[in-house]
Amino acid sequence: PAAGGAQDRVPSVDPYGFERSEDFDYDSYEELMSEYLVVLTRRSIKWSKLLKGKGKVQKNVRLKRYVRKGIPNEHRPLIWMASSGAQDQLDKNPGYYQSLLRAHHDPKLVETICTDLNRTFPDNVSFRKTSSPCLQKALFNVLSAYGHHNPSVGYCQGMNFIAGYLLIVTKDEEKSFWLMEALLGRILPDYFTPAMLGLKMDQEVLGELVKVKNPKVWQTMTEQSVTWTLVVSRWFICLYIDVLPVETVLRVWDCLFYEGSKILFRVALTLIRHNEALIHQAKSLPDVCQTFKQMTRGPWVDDCHGFLQKIFIEPGSFSASTLTKLRATCRSRIMAEES
Repeated sequence: PAAGGAQDRVPSVDPYGFERSEDFDYDSYEELMSEYLVVLTRRSIKWSKLLKGKGKVQKNVRLKRYVRKGIPNEHRPLIWMASSGAQDQLDKNPGYYQSLLRAHHDPKLVETICTDLNRTFPDNVSFRKTSSPCLQKALFNVLSAYGHHNPSVGYCQGMNFIAGYLLIVTKDEEKSFWLMEALLGRILPDYFTPAMLGLKMDQEVLGELVKVKNPKVWQTMTEQSVTWTLVVSRWFICLYIDVLPVETVLRVWDCLFYEGSKILFRVALTLIRHNEALIHQAKSLPDVCQTFKQMTRGPWVDDCHGFLQKIFIEPGSFSASTLTKLRATCRSRIMAEES
């Protein structure tokens, strides 16, 4: 038989186990990575000097600067655990995670989680039943442990992707559980609750920030009657998973664990600001939605190092107190509308 064409070749897999799409641009990726590897090597040396093999770190100005410039993969679990407070919780509650796994499992919760297991990263080789080790079992454990730890949340869609990413990075169930607890319990206000009030609130907050920082975009959104929920809910609920490239998402998460949810707005505002002209050209609601889909692709977001530098410059400053005020306003507005 004749040799198969290009379509018979197994698609290549990235370092995190994700299959590359058929139209993956290997040439520009090679070019980008050759530059980024120089940065990574330089950062790696600096991190090794900073950590000196220690398993503990203290939050300070220097560490924050290092985190913004990217954490080498091998140090991510340590730094994420330390900067999010997850390590403290793990230390205070030894054996707690295992006890959750041994506890009686609520059959309804188990059923809901099982339904979503096969839908979690079908394009990732580590989550296939046939792979060894297969991360599906670990994913099930982390999600059911979290559901029993926090029954008021239980399990909501979107949590599977977050837990999956945590497992890919930490390769450790217990650490993934405590990082999940830090994200859902402390870093993100009420995103994953049945009413999802925090999520709705932050989408409205983004609208208020755009109104001040990019009035033209705000005007287009209003004219085409596009709600923020329609175009950005996935950004917030998946913390940019499957929205931005993996390497870029991990750089965003480095800062998210260290600096909190404000980072999600910096990313959103940078994406919007960079595509202001495109959004402004949109003539209809479908146009706007399509533009928001296109905005998160292309060379400028693939260049995770350059993109991260932009998120701290382009949106300008907005303080924690501004965010707190806007959240309070938007929260009461939503609650008034819903009652």
